[in-house]
Amino acid sequence: MSTPTPGTTVPDHRGRTGLHLTGRDLDRNPRVEVTGVELLAAGWHVLRATTFRYRGDDGEWVTQTRETYDRGNGATILLYDPARRTVLLTRQFRYPVYVNDHPDGMLIETAAGLLDDDDPLTAIRREAEEETGVRVDEVQHVFDVYMSPGSVTERLHFYAAAYDGAAREGDRGGLIEEGEEIEILEYGIDTALSMIRSGAIQDAKTIMLLQWAVLDGPFARS
Repeated sequence: MSTPTPGTTVPDHRGRTGLHLTGRDLDRNPRVEVTGVELLAAGWHVLRATTFRYRGDDGEWVTQTRETYDRGNGATILLYDPARRTVLLTRQFRYPVYVNDHPDGMLIETAAGLLDDDDPLTAIRREAEEETGVRVDEVQHVFDVYMSPGSVTERLHFYAAAYDGAAREGDRGGLIEEGEEIEILEYGIDTALSMIRSGAIQDAKTIMLLQWAVLDGPFARS
């Protein structure tokens, strides 16, 4: 008798079960019928291979298999000082970009994090304070985006909030107990935009929020 895969009918190392059932009950699209879900890995996040039947435009049904990486949903925030025309960003080591040709893996980003068990607004207030030391009360929702829909299930909630740059203190953030070493960076909005053009800023969520800030946000021309 084979031993059940952890995360299916027996708990994985995080106490989760039923990870092989996700997607089996989907019925919102009549052109899609999920026929099987295989749990490939359940580390901190979850990798699945899902088989489904898809009805094409010609009416024919075809069977397809897709791998999905489920890391949960997240949130990110652009902190800006409208009076000083500055933005507050972070820099930390990201191994996935380091292994994929980034010069040193030290990526410049907006503050961000996974929701875990919180709602998006609670989560982004938590992440802003943990990563930058800035407490935000009035937060503007910008948009929600699927960042890598070909394989990653994550939906990222985008926010923006003002901060008082004159009162801000410190240049380091992050939680020591989680191994975070985060450098806090303050740039003028024009400088930040030029860093996109030069390639100094390569993070998608950061580029999206910076461009939103000058197109429709706090630095848009009236």
